[in-house]
This record gives sequence, structure tokens and C-alpha cells, in this order.
Amino acid sequence: MIASIVIGTAIFGYAGWAFTRFIKKSKKGKCAACSINESCSSNCEVPISK
Repeated sequence: MIASIVIGTAIFGYAGWAFTRFIKKSKKGKCAACSINESCSSNCEVPISK
């Protein structure tokens, strides 16, 4: 009984942490949240429309 509570808490805790991390990274934008943004060769700059 205690083991299933601990396992369930660990699973829901990890899911909450992963969801929070996903939301924070998605707020930064596509290229800012990318793990290889320093060495990426794609042009992530959004052109400013006049």
C-alpha cells in the first residue's frame, strides 16, 4: 500500500515537473528553448514586417 502511494506520487511529481518545464520552454520561443541553439545553422530570426 505504501509502495504504491510512493510510486504514484513519484509518477505524478515527475509529470508535473516535466509539464512545467515544457511550458517554461515554450514561452521562450522555438529557437531559444532549443538545446543546440548555439550551433544551429537555421535562421530563427522572425523578420519584422513594415
